[in-house]
Amino acid sequence: MTQTFGTPQDAEDAYYDALEEGDMNRLLDVWADTDDISCLLPMYPLVRGRKPVEEAFAHLFSRGQGVTLAISHIDWLEANDMAIHLVEETIQNVPPGQAPPPPFYATNIYTRTAEGWRLLVHQNSPMPPPRPQAI
Repeated sequence: MTQTFGTPQDAEDAYYDALEEGDMNRLLDVWADTDDISCLLPMYPLVRGRKPVEEAFAHLFSRGQGVTLAISHIDWLEANDMAIHLVEETIQNVPPGQAPPPPFYATNIYTRTAEGWRLLVHQNSPMPPPRPQAI
């Protein structure tokens, strides 16, 4: 059953919950039902369209688990039927003995449809290293 998201934040919460649970069906339910969606993940080529987005996340979930992220909101922009959320993603479920990767910056772009708010674009990239301190 398709869920209706009343706000861009409702869609974003559902996206990150599905990502954490490794739930492909719930994850895909957040995305707009169009081939005009795109996703750009670190070390992956740009994928465009529902099937390529599904395949990218299937690869991510192939370890049999989801990805637990702490999310910090940096900025939100909303106008008419579009919303852009800039967030910082910090991976929480790092395997024992491995150092956590640096946080990621992410851009999530949402559109309002007849079925509520849906994700159009997700892009993330590692944060740049801190600037060197002046001596």
